[in-house]
Amino acid sequence: MGTDDELEHLLAKKMREMKQRMEASKEKEQAKDRATQRMPLSSRERLASRLVDRGVEVLETAESAYPRETRMIIEKLVPLLESGRIRGTITGGELLALFRSLGMRVSVQTTISIQKGGKLVSFAEKLKGED
Repeated sequence: MGTDDELEHLLAKKMREMKQRMEASKEKEQAKDRATQRMPLSSRERLASRLVDRGVEVLETAESAYPRETRMIIEKLVPLLESGRIRGTITGGELLALFRSLGMRVSVQTTISIQKGGKLVSFAEKLKGED
């Protein structure tokens, strides 16, 4: 009879330990779920998701030069994108043209590259090499 009592005691102890581990695992999982819940995207993030080519670079350049104006433009563009009045994606060139048409002198660094012998060479290097 003593062994039956010991066995029941060990089983009860194991059951408590398993229950504690399961509860701890469940709490970890819930904490992880809360941490990974998607926060709503900001207007800037929604716009950036629709930019292609060098669009994000143009947007960042405009934000650094004209932060208030760029924020206002973003707030006007996002509803147009989400309503479908502007379809598809916006290229860096299109975004740059928009900023410039609004009088914002956004300057983006550009280079001209030429493929020579299987590698890209800048136009300046190409001209220097031919002198």
